[in-house]
Amino acid sequence: MRLASPYLAFGAALLSWAAALPAVAATAKQAVLLPGAPPATVIATIGNGTPKVTAKVDATAAVFRPDPALVALGRRAFFDVRLSMPRGQSCASCHDPARAFSATLPHDTPGVTQGSRPGHFSLRNPPSLLYVRYVPRRHFYQDDDAPAASPFGGLFADGRADTLAEQVRGPLLEPNEMNNGSPDRLLRNVNATELAPALAAQFGPAVRKDPEAMLRALGAALQAYMQSDEMAPFTSRFDDYLRHRTPLTPQETRGLALFKNPDKGNCMSCHTLSDTASRPERSLFTDFGYDAIAVPRNRALPANRDPRHFDNGLCDTARRLRWPEPQQWCGYLRTPGLRNVAVRQRFMHNGVFTTLRDAVAFYNTRTIDPGKWYAGGKVFDDVPAAYRDNINVNSPPMNRKPGMPAALTEDEIDDIVAFLRTLTDAAYVGAMVDAVPKPQGKR
Repeated sequence: MRLASPYLAFGAALLSWAAALPAVAATAKQAVLLPGAPPATVIATIGNGTPKVTAKVDATAAVFRPDPALVALGRRAFFDVRLSMPRGQSCASCHDPARAFSATLPHDTPGVTQGSRPGHFSLRNPPSLLYVRYVPRRHFYQDDDAPAASPFGGLFADGRADTLAEQVRGPLLEPNEMNNGSPDRLLRNVNATELAPALAAQFGPAVRKDPEAMLRALGAALQAYMQSDEMAPFTSRFDDYLRHRTPLTPQETRGLALFKNPDKGNCMSCHTLSDTASRPERSLFTDFGYDAIAVPRNRALPANRDPRHFDNGLCDTARRLRWPEPQQWCGYLRTPGLRNVAVRQRFMHNGVFTTLRDAVAFYNTRTIDPGKWYAGGKVFDDVPAAYRDNINVNSPPMNRKPGMPAALTEDEIDDIVAFLRTLTDAAYVGAMVDAVPKPQGKR
């Protein structure tokens, strides 16, 4: 459960915004949040159409049956380097299939991927696309013990896209990524390839003349590929543990216990799992919610050379969707899944950490030893001062004060890292970055 400060104000504001507007799918009182899943009951509509629902999303209820021909077409588009301006960058350039569809970065990286033009870098660290099919559409839900409803779902770290098909627009048009700039320019680009007649055969001749029709067609094809079983393998050692009770090592078992313990790692409060359920879909290691943990500013990012630049996360989406008091969501970013996290080269949304161990250790000592993490003693330096009251200082272990003992010992951090390595799918075990040992002389 998240207990950051915005929720109390949001509870009152939510009541005034509840209205009988159409939901995102089905009828005015239902919304389909996952493909093939039963519609969720909608009890209010927040802002410009975001449903508030009565129950948590159940990933096991999703049914994915994309058209095989559309999957094949989406796979072709995913690897096509001619869809950028200038040519040379594909979706796979930032979502490398050899690294669990996350980024493979050069040694001199600022922590994010370079776009199709030299010197132009993405504003965020690309996530893995494996298991992305389980991310639900945007919605609000209120736990029984929560003071107010919370936002869940949506694609990108700021939830600005509601579906995978919509998400595709971002990298294709973004100047710092594939740089097509506009649907018109993308249409000209695609029409110069054999993808154009293939898309027209699938979606009709309009896609070769109508830029928005072309974008919708590409979105549908790429969505089908990302919803295919190829993109949700469930072949990790942890999956063997779930399905067959194949034993974990003693260190990994300790790490699992610490991951779950609310007084120690407390990781499971956001990175949810069910180690008593045999279905791996119940252990996606995310609740699809949002949190404001205030990771340190990555000063190597070109965008951060401007001291006025901040990635404000969810509040930009909240403003666009006319949620009440959108500024209360500044600093919030969607909780990522942790499957295959051990193959990553950079961590957190801005790529500020170079090791998985540092990412775990940050939670442990963010508030008791802030000087270790924040340059020049400027705590929460990547969140504007006006929004720092939004930062989560209530959830363990981030609720500890300077001078208090850490929730985890150095050995226990290593145990959690060992457990996280069990989440690597079989095809990517060889891509795992070597574990970094604890600092010498510390336990």
